[in-house]
Amino acid sequence: MAAATRLPGPSRPRMFRAMNAITFQDIEVLGFEDVPDPEIIDDGDAIVRVTSAGLCGSDLHPYFGRERGLDRGTVMGHELVGRVEAVGPSVRALSEGDRVVAPFSTNCGACFYCGTGLTARCQRGQLFGWVQGGVGLHGAQAERVRVPFADATLVKVPDGLTDDGLALLAGDILSTALFGAEACGVAEGDVVVVVGCGPVGLLAIRAALERGARNVVAVDRVPSRLALAERFGATPADFESGDPLGAVRERTDGRGADRAIEAVGDPRATRMAADLVRPGGSIAAVGVHTEERFALPPGEIYDRNLTYTAGRCPARHYLPAALALAERDAHLLTSLISHRLPLSEGVEAYRRFGAREEGWIKVVLLP
Repeated sequence: MAAATRLPGPSRPRMFRAMNAITFQDIEVLGFEDVPDPEIIDDGDAIVRVTSAGLCGSDLHPYFGRERGLDRGTVMGHELVGRVEAVGPSVRALSEGDRVVAPFSTNCGACFYCGTGLTARCQRGQLFGWVQGGVGLHGAQAERVRVPFADATLVKVPDGLTDDGLALLAGDILSTALFGAEACGVAEGDVVVVVGCGPVGLLAIRAALERGARNVVAVDRVPSRLALAERFGATPADFESGDPLGAVRERTDGRGADRAIEAVGDPRATRMAADLVRPGGSIAAVGVHTEERFALPPGEIYDRNLTYTAGRCPARHYLPAALALAERDAHLLTSLISHRLPLSEGVEAYRRFGAREEGWIKVVLLP
């Protein structure tokens, strides 16, 4: 591989002039427009030419206004696979042309939180695709992206993982699924319920089975998602026309599930997860919650000895394991990607994905 282009710092001439990107304009209003190319700002930065960018359920929070504060013109997106085009002078682990995947947030690799594996709470980390008050990091739904702390943040994609889309899954939603299964303590022989069969929920099925779950009951109401849940190894249960509680009790002598992974980010999903677990069971919430009040009474948690865990996935910590699982389970995981679209169709993809149209599971945008 050629030696990296190493740049002296922010005063250098611009490498590029403009690029296409999907940008935030207002609630439910995005743009596909030319924006300035990213530049090396800090010595540890890398510029990555994006080859695949994901459209994630979390992107819908600012899109629908559930999370507010995003500056107009912010480049959207936090899932990316690409090739290194340039690196700052202190970058040592990466070279020009390296194929890399990023977690959805950067991390320095040196602070207390990075040292404990909680990379999502890095003291200097930033989320891709969040600029507020002029401060932050533009996202990955663009031709190029700047990656701070490149040595600590980026991971080289294994040569055997030839599908960029599968590597993309590892950088966010597959890592999140592994985190969820570990957070609720899935163990050999457990019966697990997964609430929500979007991409994270479907991958949580695989993560639970990887940890030895005896049965997984997957709850949703969208037929195509329930069909995929069955293909991924779960018993599907439609919460509108079916009987999720009956399916769980049938497999647990009437007790309820040992563990629940809530992959929606909605108080109704929290309530459903609690209804489906047994006393002494545990719930891991990996969906992004934006409501102001917790859906469960503290007294119920106490009276039923429930354990509830929530938080942002430290995706960089889980990335190596996620890449290995993606490579090993490539044929199945490929079926999760329902659409591969040009970046120019991304604005319409947001509309259709946000409307939960039938068949829209995981969208990969190709700059």
